[in-house]
Amino acid sequence: MSTATVTGLFLVALPVAFNVAFGVLAATFDYPDILRRPTHEVLARFREGGTRLLLWWWIFALTAAALAPLALLAARALEGANTTLLIVGAGVGVLAALVQLLGLIRWPFLVPYLARIDADPDASAARHEAVDIIFQSFNRYLGVAIGEHLGYLLTGAWTILLGVAFTQTSVAPGWLGIPGIVIGAVLALCSLEFVGPAERDGWKLAATLTPITYIAWSVWLVAGGITLLI
Repeated sequence: MSTATVTGLFLVALPVAFNVAFGVLAATFDYPDILRRPTHEVLARFREGGTRLLLWWWIFALTAAALAPLALLAARALEGANTTLLIVGAGVGVLAALVQLLGLIRWPFLVPYLARIDADPDASAARHEAVDIIFQSFNRYLGVAIGEHLGYLLTGAWTILLGVAFTQTSVAPGWLGIPGIVIGAVLALCSLEFVGPAERDGWKLAATLTPITYIAWSVWLVAGGITLLI
């Protein structure tokens, strides 16, 4: 099986897996809207989800990690594109996978522990307060800063670089790179949702654009994968 074929399969499979996992979490855990609710309510819903919810969070984290091998494969598959561009793109893609994995991996490993403490009837008020502070701090640091801000920024940058590579390669239609460049730029813009004056409540435009952009990103990846497979 050629590198282009394997890359094509990855380009199709990754967005499908990502959207399936996201859809399950949205349907069963009201994610991401649940994050705007009080800590006690979030942890109570998390406990209600049981082992199945825990596994879906783990699967969702793995879809983020899968971007790393995809970035490396794409760098090898897009023959004819600038070598420096492909190397930089591969590095950016691996970093994007890493920061998004770090942002999501708290859910299957840290949050279950906090949820157990939150449910302990013998826990003191101070202990419950500590759970609230820890949960919200990790949510802001790993979730918003690492997973979303850096994740969106690096994923957007990788998408732009991949789009440029598509315009240069001989293994896929050059026009396919143009929507990738646009989508990547919008995704990078969405990384500013909680930056500066919007730190507290978020930038509404970015909040509106993010889910739309990720849908477009998913469709674009699948389209790119299909062109490598046919």
